[in-house]
Amino acid sequence: SSSFQVYIIQVSVGNHQWTVKHRYSDFHDLHEKLVSEKKIDKNLLPPKKIIGKNSKSLVEKRQKELEIYLQTLLLKFPVTVPKVLSHFLHFHLYVS
Repeated sequence: SSSFQVYIIQVSVGNHQWTVKHRYSDFHDLHEKLVSEKKIDKNLLPPKKIIGKNSKSLVEKRQKELEIYLQTLLLKFPVTVPKVLSHFLHFHLYVS
């Protein structure tokens, strides 16, 4: 059976704060779209690590890195967040 890690990421925009849950592959898909559509730096996303990927410390470290990744993206789009990103972050549910 293949197991995969779901990362629970804290998102905050203005006074709104919520969490989103995504697999690394979701982040990867999002990143690919942003690199091609919005010219985001290819190296911004933390790399996919294979060895020991489910060890607790690695999961916590990656979760932190992914949180920073999303915060960095939000800083890059202070006015209009790209649709693919706002969908990924569930904006439609939390920010009116």
